[in-house]
Amino acid sequence: MRTSLRDDLKTALKARNNVAVAAIRSALAAIDNAEAVPADRPLSGGNEHVAGAALGVGAAEAQRRHLTETDMRSIVANEVRERSAAAEEYEQAGRDDLAERLRAEAAVLSRHLGTP
Repeated sequence: MRTSLRDDLKTALKARNNVAVAAIRSALAAIDNAEAVPADRPLSGGNEHVAGAALGVGAAEAQRRHLTETDMRSIVANEVRERSAAAEEYEQAGRDDLAERLRAEAAVLSRHLGTP
């Protein structure tokens, strides 16, 4: 899924499709954030001068989580739900322009889920 999102991002950038670019970048960022290691996880290693300091080249690099295709689909589906819900709220507030943009972004992401 990440590959198809990145390919579509390139296409959207070339076409100067700002709606698609915003939606796809947001989805990719959400996937990247889900792979991040929790901040409360301590680093391994140590140094007597700085508590919890890591030693050596690359010692501070943390192993990222591996997401399955199902995990990524779930994240993108959540992005679609969030945009749809926000569009409803904007529409109720009389901001049809913003609601339309969010619905367009949701449609872009829905194509990656195989749903219209």
